[in-house]
Amino acid sequence: MYITSLFSILFIAIASNLDNAGVGIAYGIRKIHISWFNNFIIAFFGFLFTLVAGFFGNWLSLFISNATASVIGAIVIGSIGVLVLCQPLLSKETEQGRKQSNVLMRILRNPEAADFDGSKSIGFSEAIVLGIALSINNIAGGFDAGITNLNLWMTAIISGFFSFLSVRLFSYVGKKYLAVYLGKWATIIAGALLIIIAVDQLL
Repeated sequence: MYITSLFSILFIAIASNLDNAGVGIAYGIRKIHISWFNNFIIAFFGFLFTLVAGFFGNWLSLFISNATASVIGAIVIGSIGVLVLCQPLLSKETEQGRKQSNVLMRILRNPEAADFDGSKSIGFSEAIVLGIALSINNIAGGFDAGITNLNLWMTAIISGFFSFLSVRLFSYVGKKYLAVYLGKWATIIAGALLIIIAVDQLL
């Protein structure tokens, strides 16, 4: 049972942070620097979003049965997985639409947009915005962990660790062909992992 829970936590952490790996590669290619401290700020938001969403899911689980909680968690995380898979299609909008899109979505589509001043370095305030944008996926994972009674602190800490590691590690392997490859497949892999978690909870 413990091994199953640990695998679920790892799957959630990996699925929630694949975008971070893509950002790390993109920044490595473009030589945009993120300091250890600012990378920690980004990771902290991943930890925070996971934990808060987890507490909400855990609170909700007090009023429903374990079977219902598993179904709700599976529906939520599965729905997010489907939306993530559809993201490449949803992002095919007109140039006019791109100009009107909000800051967070623009950063997710183009990580360079987080470097507001064009300094080739992500500062403290930029790290906060980038951290929030990259942590949106953590909400679904945290909620699922909470409503299915996984260890919330472990889930949040591991998610934060994967966030920090993904940005830091993949910035060192930011080769152009790899960035193109990951940019194409990261959302598909993340969506598929979330759907796998949802299916596993229903079985």
